[in-house]
Amino acid sequence: MATTHAPAEDRSDRSAVRVLLRLWPYVRPVRARLFVAAGVAVLASCTGLVIPLVLKWMVDGPVSDRDPAGVWLGALYLLLLGIAEALLFGLRRWLVARPLSRVEAAMRADLYGRLQRLPVSFHDRWPSGQLLSRGTTDLMLLRMFLAFPLTFLLVNAVTILVGVTILVLQNWTLGLVLLGPAVPMVLTCVVFERRYAHVARLAQDQVGDLTTVVEESVLGIRIIKGFGRHRSQARAFRDLSGRLRDTELRKAGLLSTIWGVIVTLPEVAIGAALVLGTVQVADGGLSAGTLVAFLSTALALRWPVESIGFLLAMSQEAATATERYFEVMDVEPEGTGSVGSRAGTAPLPAPAEAEGGLRFHDVVFRYSDAPAGSPPTLDHVDLHIRPGESMALVGATGTGKTTLTALVPRLHELTSGRITLDGTDITAMSREELRTKVAVAFEEPTLFSASVGENVLMGAEESAGEAELERALAVAQADFAHALPQGTRTKVGEQGLSLSGGQRQRLALARAVVGRPRFLVLDDPLSALDVHTEAAVEAALRRVLADTTALIVAHRPSTVLLADRVALLSGGRITAVGTHPELLRTNAEYAHLMSGADHQEDQR
Repeated sequence: MATTHAPAEDRSDRSAVRVLLRLWPYVRPVRARLFVAAGVAVLASCTGLVIPLVLKWMVDGPVSDRDPAGVWLGALYLLLLGIAEALLFGLRRWLVARPLSRVEAAMRADLYGRLQRLPVSFHDRWPSGQLLSRGTTDLMLLRMFLAFPLTFLLVNAVTILVGVTILVLQNWTLGLVLLGPAVPMVLTCVVFERRYAHVARLAQDQVGDLTTVVEESVLGIRIIKGFGRHRSQARAFRDLSGRLRDTELRKAGLLSTIWGVIVTLPEVAIGAALVLGTVQVADGGLSAGTLVAFLSTALALRWPVESIGFLLAMSQEAATATERYFEVMDVEPEGTGSVGSRAGTAPLPAPAEAEGGLRFHDVVFRYSDAPAGSPPTLDHVDLHIRPGESMALVGATGTGKTTLTALVPRLHELTSGRITLDGTDITAMSREELRTKVAVAFEEPTLFSASVGENVLMGAEESAGEAELERALAVAQADFAHALPQGTRTKVGEQGLSLSGGQRQRLALARAVVGRPRFLVLDDPLSALDVHTEAAVEAALRRVLADTTALIVAHRPSTVLLADRVALLSGGRITAVGTHPELLRTNAEYAHLMSGADHQEDQR
């Protein structure tokens, strides 16, 4: 099963800090609360370092003097310090919870908005599971990073600095003993960070692949069951799960290695300091209280030091998640103003004869991922559909009919040439304006997890109501909607799979005509209908086409007869234009295509 990751690139010299800084525009609106939360966390952590100093006072004072009142007072100080530390950490949590949820929501909304604006060619290349994992798992990792590692990398650094200063001030020889492991720990962290970054990226890409397999299996469950492919799908799932498990074990192995180094070296240093300190106490060079305070401070620093490993791991995962997020956000969206992707050039001037209707002027189109040197999908197409005229587009499979229709609403951008609506270049209009003038219905109808009425009225303005809905259902012969359990308020389910293919196609057609568009583009809209329903739809559709300029991809003669004229697309070019009877008489290729269609009609 093919999977698609983000474009491969060399990340060996990637700076996690530079990558994570790209989050700043989202963090900036809540920076005040995050800075306050970090300050509170530093204060809470440093409060914990006061506890060893209280212990020193108790051991060298009330304990040595056998003063019970002093011991109880010291115990009260320790209790108050513990409560203060807990309250401060709780306050930090409260300060970051709400703003970080807003950051995550803003990033998710921006990602969704960008996906809506990205060209169709992008969605053709990227598996939906990869996009879904970026909007869910990756954003969850980023929220966790902003809530915990980002703060505690700072907090722990300050705590270690303050703690080491206290240790050195108490006894510089013991302090140097504890600082001994610093160099090997830093080197270990550098090596770990580089290796973990690669494995973290691999794991997150594999999560996207796994999500894709699950999604495709759910959406294609009828095919899987119908062809008995559940075992092969289960095998594919197990293979991907096994690869993800192996990658996660590699992550765990790296984490356990750095954890072992970071835990072992400080423990050895603390043990050496304990032995040396005990000798100094026995020789009278160090008070017992100072040794207790020193060891208590060293033990208080264990957590900030030992947490370095998983904080670095979470930071690397967050950097990887940030990369994956911005791989989508950095893709050039469809433009909203003049000229989409034709190198930012201005629209070509309209011809001297300001012709109405829909016209293709010397249109050339090549897919961006087409092999170099291959012929374009559409090659110098010239076609004029007059105002109020309907034209059928006929051609063999693979000649570019669907591609040609997708150029009108700018689902793809022209390689060269121009398309005009009533004499105006479509690139001179915003996409919003263009798509209010042009309505489309595709051969494969897509319905959403919404009611029948909501799906149909998607093709109309927000002010449209029941009257427009009823008219569109009547045109598409979709009166079956009224017989559904809740009528037009019935939810059709994901992809509309609770309906038959013909029912979905009729609702898609109703969606195309509900807004009374000036231009209508239909890609074989009646292919899933039975003969009787097709005849009824055609009769109603003729009335709609009388007031609309329409381009209709047709495979059946019955659909061709809806149109005023017919254009034959062959080899990426328009090779003949005329009425259906004219082309049958004068064009052998067209006659051959229609005879095949007639044969198929007879076979039904």
